[in-house]
Amino acid sequence: MLFSDFYFREPYTCTHGTHSQITFHLKICNRGEDTYANVILSSAFSGKDSILEPLCFPDQPADTSSPPGVQCPGSEPLVCLFCSESVPPPRKDVLLRHLLMEHKLVIADVKLIADVPKYLLYWKGRFLEQPLTDFCSVIKTNSTGPVEKQEDYFLLCDVLPEDRVLREKLQQKRLEEVLEQQQKERDDSSFHRLCMFCSEEFTGNRSSLLNHMAREHSFSIGLPDNIVYCSEFLDTLQDKLDSLQCLYCEKTFRDKTTLKDHMRKKAHRRINAKNHEYDRFYVINYLELGKTWEEVQSEDDRELADDEDDDWSDWQAHPVSAVCLFCDHQSETLEQIYAHMKEAHGFDLHLLKTELNLKFYQQVKLVNFIRRQIHQSRCYGCTRMFDCRADALRHIAAEGHVMKLPEMSAWDQPQYYFPTYENDALLCTLSDSEEGDGDEEHRGEEIPVIAEDISNLRALKQSSVLKQLLKERGGSS
Repeated sequence: MLFSDFYFREPYTCTHGTHSQITFHLKICNRGEDTYANVILSSAFSGKDSILEPLCFPDQPADTSSPPGVQCPGSEPLVCLFCSESVPPPRKDVLLRHLLMEHKLVIADVKLIADVPKYLLYWKGRFLEQPLTDFCSVIKTNSTGPVEKQEDYFLLCDVLPEDRVLREKLQQKRLEEVLEQQQKERDDSSFHRLCMFCSEEFTGNRSSLLNHMAREHSFSIGLPDNIVYCSEFLDTLQDKLDSLQCLYCEKTFRDKTTLKDHMRKKAHRRINAKNHEYDRFYVINYLELGKTWEEVQSEDDRELADDEDDDWSDWQAHPVSAVCLFCDHQSETLEQIYAHMKEAHGFDLHLLKTELNLKFYQQVKLVNFIRRQIHQSRCYGCTRMFDCRADALRHIAAEGHVMKLPEMSAWDQPQYYFPTYENDALLCTLSDSEEGDGDEEHRGEEIPVIAEDISNLRALKQSSVLKQLLKERGGSS
């Protein structure tokens, strides 16, 4: 934490613990230029609003949003470190203002503390054991002025090793709680909820609803395994829709029909990634202290290339979570998803691959073709259309069309190179490893290459629009 996060109007000096008083230096915006601090603690000295969160220099806009996933509202009260004052968690700013105005204490980076109530209780006990100056940096305002006008303010931050360790332990405990909650939700079979868009009822595992909304309504909030507090997340989204609010641009409309048309026409069937209200529902936001998903995603992996630790013994591969072609069942291994489709639906992709001698890209096109036909409530074997997907699946099973494919020309087309569903993990399970090395000259045959037609270039030149315009222009002149 940089002390440049706090502003003082007057020159000040800073001490930490029992160290001698020193003039404090800071670096501005990582430019490498040291300067004496001449910043302001808002208008705390005049009794007006006070700074309760870290500020930034004018050329670096302040981020007023709390890094999600770090704090979750709870019922445990927030206690003052020095007196009997306490407030409920939603009134955190009131307690921070009280600490500043009454006790001249500022806690740095409060928004990065995973569990503020436990953090305050810990330091309340420590301050009873040892003097405040043993832990806090002391900032003396107006250090060059008369003694009677000087004031000491105390800064509690993670520069102190004990504070840093405490914050990391609270973060680790929060992560463990979140992962435990996530596992409970993954194993929960009592999930029951209506779809937000078509009111279809879903029971069993939460993935059935999330996959349905992604597949049938093109609305995806991410893979089920990446989400935590799922029911609360869906409640939040449902409340916004009930309030006639678009989930993406967050504009409010006069009725449900207008809202529905707006979200469909504007392709707003998605959530606003910049709305940090949603961030606590994604596990990625709990992984590293003080980092949001945007910061984790933007990290340059090349910085890790020089790491000499080649021990991969603790590596755990991420589950595949491939979705069945015919139902919402998911499996974490290739063998499981293939076995499920064969046993539950009688569909043997391995057999089709062998009988038809399908190469990799042909398998891709076949999977995308079947997905698209079922999405459109059509039997891929006989092309018969149905009113809903469930009727189509019943027909396919009853008529024995599961392993019945149309002519290869119907599905071996370039349009089926493109996935029907985003992040279709089933496509990642396909391979052409059984092909011999001697077939390399045939590997590109299934990829169409359309050559430019230059068979009659002279005729094209003579009949070009440009030549005709030039003729007309020459004639008119």
